[in-house]
Amino acid sequence: MSKRTRVAVLASVVISTAGLLSACSFSTADAICNTGEYPVMAVGSSAGGACVTNGDAAPSGYVRYPKGKVPQHVGDKWDTYWDSHAVDAQGKVVSAP
Repeated sequence: MSKRTRVAVLASVVISTAGLLSACSFSTADAICNTGEYPVMAVGSSAGGACVTNGDAAPSGYVRYPKGKVPQHVGDKWDTYWDSHAVDAQGKVVSAP
């Protein structure tokens, strides 16, 4: 194998590896909310939620998710957790009705 061929093969391997690594760093999961928004949930229910513009208060009948338990993507740990849990009117996490 000539030196030129080895350099071309090595360059191809490096470029392919870089492409694979960069592709793995991006999530393909659907985001719960768009950039500039945060998710809220209906009080006392595991069904129903909305996205609110950052800086705006949650609408009446909705609450923010407890800190550290905010779903980021559809199907993630907290998204599935809130399928069976809710936040009541006093802000306490309870089993969903």
